[in-house]
Amino acid sequence: MKKKSLGNSGIEVGPLAFGGNVFGWTVDEKTSFQLLDAFTEAGLNLIDTADSYSSWVPGNQGGESETIIGNWVKSRGNRDKVIIATKVGWEITPERKGLRKEYILKSVEGSLKRLQTDYIDLYQSHVDDASTPFQETLEAYQLLLEQGKIRAIGASNIKANRLKEALAISKDHGLPSYQTLQPEYNLYNREGFEHELEQVVKEHNIGVISYYALASGFLTGKYRSPADFKKSPRGGGMQKFFTDRGVRILAALDLISAHHQATPAQVSLAWLIARPSITAPIASATSLEQVQDLIKATQLILTEHDIMRLDTASSYSYDIAASLQ
Repeated sequence: MKKKSLGNSGIEVGPLAFGGNVFGWTVDEKTSFQLLDAFTEAGLNLIDTADSYSSWVPGNQGGESETIIGNWVKSRGNRDKVIIATKVGWEITPERKGLRKEYILKSVEGSLKRLQTDYIDLYQSHVDDASTPFQETLEAYQLLLEQGKIRAIGASNIKANRLKEALAISKDHGLPSYQTLQPEYNLYNREGFEHELEQVVKEHNIGVISYYALASGFLTGKYRSPADFKKSPRGGGMQKFFTDRGVRILAALDLISAHHQATPAQVSLAWLIARPSITAPIASATSLEQVQDLIKATQLILTEHDIMRLDTASSYSYDIAASLQ
């Protein structure tokens, strides 16, 4: 399977990342192992998680996803074959949040222990922390890089002007720079990334591992009316997608899916994978059937006409004539 580099880090990853937010939430450890086995047996190697996953579940403390991944890696003996990306900074409790140097250095030890590894391939700032100077955060990462506890750093949930500021500080002070960006990006939510962030990542050769690749499940096509919202725990959030644009996107996905004998999810992911600025979109799965869907998406090659049709259907200024071509 063709691999791409995460920015200038030298770390090579497959074209799709497995989202570990479901581990310890909608799938238990046994099922998680089965999903990860299927994913990696297909030649894919990037697993994304965070120290906060899945703290929102009643009774959870945060770190459950990392623990499951760590148990899986230990049982399979495959640490050198997978790329593990985790994050720090999201608020787990009022005391456990942010990107202060002291907190990062403490938090990484917890992640390493739960993941049962000596190093983290990609350590990411989960959310921008305006209360902490970039220099302080980057100095913490520099120390961890020197100690061999992490291999590269990335940013998530950060605006273009703040990302440019962080990159400038890295350059001016000789500090490590963010090699990856993790923004929300999919066929439905395009503007946030394309408007400013995309140009920044292109200029600085930053790898992009976008999240919500399937718009929380909307782009799978399984939600067609309010009656479908009860199909999953995320169903309650589907109403916001049922705009004119959302309906157009589903119609285009249906048309292209039928042509390729694929599913809407496969086509949605293939559109992301085909975009030059995207390194590896993140997608989750809760069943082996869904994992196979993800794998097939990496094998689906869309035509230029397919991509144009999807671009047009998902554009914010819809061109009826173009959509009919």
